[in-house]
Amino acid sequence: MTKAWKMLFSVLGALVLVVTLIVVVAIASVWAPDRPVEALKGRWAPPPSTFVSIAGMSVHLRDQGPRNDPLPIVLIHGTSASLHTWEGWAGELSVARRVISFDLPGFGLTGPAPDNNYSMAADVRFVGALLDALHIERCVLGGNSLGGYIAWETALAMPRRVEKLILVDASGYPRASTKVTIGFRIAAMPGVRNLFESILPRRVVEASVRSVYGDPSKVSEPLVDRYYELALREGNRHALGLVFAAMLKVDDSKRIAEVRQPTLILWGGRDRLIPPDQAERFHRDIAGSQLVMFDDLGHVPQEEDPARTVAAVKRFLDIPG
Repeated sequence: MTKAWKMLFSVLGALVLVVTLIVVVAIASVWAPDRPVEALKGRWAPPPSTFVSIAGMSVHLRDQGPRNDPLPIVLIHGTSASLHTWEGWAGELSVARRVISFDLPGFGLTGPAPDNNYSMAADVRFVGALLDALHIERCVLGGNSLGGYIAWETALAMPRRVEKLILVDASGYPRASTKVTIGFRIAAMPGVRNLFESILPRRVVEASVRSVYGDPSKVSEPLVDRYYELALREGNRHALGLVFAAMLKVDDSKRIAEVRQPTLILWGGRDRLIPPDQAERFHRDIAGSQLVMFDDLGHVPQEEDPARTVAAVKRFLDIPG
């Protein structure tokens, strides 16, 4: 072998080594294996958090306010969120009312459903089981995004248990998004999703959270930490793919007009995930409903501006102050 060839192979070998090192470093920088729930509880489940055994799961929930409230307010978060999204509301409402928030199966600290069933029927049964476990006969039921879908489906399935509805940028009609978060796009692609069960760049989570705020500058580092770390809860990333698959199999939008409970519809005018025209559809289809639009807020208005949005809730529920 000539000296020139030896030099060429030496250079190529060095290039391969450099590329390999770059790939290894890149993977290491985004390597994010599942974390056991016990490793996350200290930061994300301080009092008043508790864990209650429901439907074979240790469900993370917060039960705040007076226990003698005859009509508790039960709040359901959306996809990839957690009970923390309601803390601004809970702090204000629990002064006078009992407020219950919880992590749905597959999300937050509750983690995956034992049977991997994330159908709407399973979610509705879960809400019923939670009400039973907490000895709640009737409630005001509210939900954001997927949680709103679960809320109105529960109102139809258990009309005697739901006195009033609060729908916050709720889903239910065929999707008409003007923008889908990068996190949701990944979760909808099986091959890529499987890869992201072991890696998760924090910037992907940050971009997804920023995209659902009307004013992305409100997205803080601690907020991104919360979404990022709870996504790493053991089993949550795998469950998210199953949630998306289940969502594609159901369209009960024709039944929305059957809702009879007094209903408050709150919406962010800058919601690009479920655009404001969907709010108008809910308002038209649910007889007697009230619609309040917040022109400058996004898909999670209860989190982005809890003070303004909860004020509308207090008016709806006749809560002083």
